[in-house]
Amino acid sequence: MTAAPTLSFYSDPTEFLAAAEPYLAADPVRGTVVASVAHRMAARRAEGVALPENDWWLVVRDASGAVVGAGMRCAPFPPRPPFLLSMPDQAAVALAHTLHRRGERVRAVNGALPAVRVCAEEVARLDGGRVEVAQHTRVHVLDALAPPAPVPGALRVASAADIDLVVAWFGAFMADADEQAGRPRGTSAHEAPDRAELLRRIRDGRVWFWTDGSGRPVHLTAANPPSFGVARVGPVYTPPEQRGRGWAGNAVAEVSRLLTAEGARVCLFTDQANPVSNGLYARIGFRPLVDMANLVLVD
Repeated sequence: MTAAPTLSFYSDPTEFLAAAEPYLAADPVRGTVVASVAHRMAARRAEGVALPENDWWLVVRDASGAVVGAGMRCAPFPPRPPFLLSMPDQAAVALAHTLHRRGERVRAVNGALPAVRVCAEEVARLDGGRVEVAQHTRVHVLDALAPPAPVPGALRVASAADIDLVVAWFGAFMADADEQAGRPRGTSAHEAPDRAELLRRIRDGRVWFWTDGSGRPVHLTAANPPSFGVARVGPVYTPPEQRGRGWAGNAVAEVSRLLTAEGARVCLFTDQANPVSNGLYARIGFRPLVDMANLVLVD
């Protein structure tokens, strides 16, 4: 009989990264969300910022001690869905039981399939409710960049003076993404823009505007600093009145070129229900790598 996987929880993202590094580094595109959030939170902790006491990081080990899965529960927005990477089904079930015993109420699970579905279905069996798909997502990785037809204007890095516009456009991104995917605005749970965190991203040079011929910002593209050599682009936002003019394709292509020049491998997430963005990224050289999902438990 195969020994059950071991679940190890960490409250310190630095300790988690030390334990999970071989697993995350072996497949850094699939692990981009967990790795980038862990690195960001570790940096904040090193700066003396207190992290939420109920956050956790998970490492799954097999009988030999090898790391075979990872996850986290650090979402600052309700219902604080755990985010899981690939792991054996047995581990996903064990996680549901562990959280149930700890009294952690779980009403959503995000991340890699099939682990998220296995975990969510076991949570539903233990705590009641049924599992529904809130959003099917897909991770794409850049192969060879194919720049789109040029449009007027240019990319420029955002500055601290742009913070109000950056906050507004980050806030509009998720609601507009719901609408573009055919869902009611505000359906997807998401983090409200954190002004201090956005200022950090601006000062790190990780937020850009595409400006039109007059120098006016008409589009925003951001990216995360590389984690294990992979930089994730997002969000990508164009106000409704500026769409269909080529701003997004040119901005994402130029940002991807800059990140590649830094030595990073570039990836991004798309909503599978949005054919416009999926088609755009395919045309400029991104290929789908892995499907993920945001699942909710409905009472």
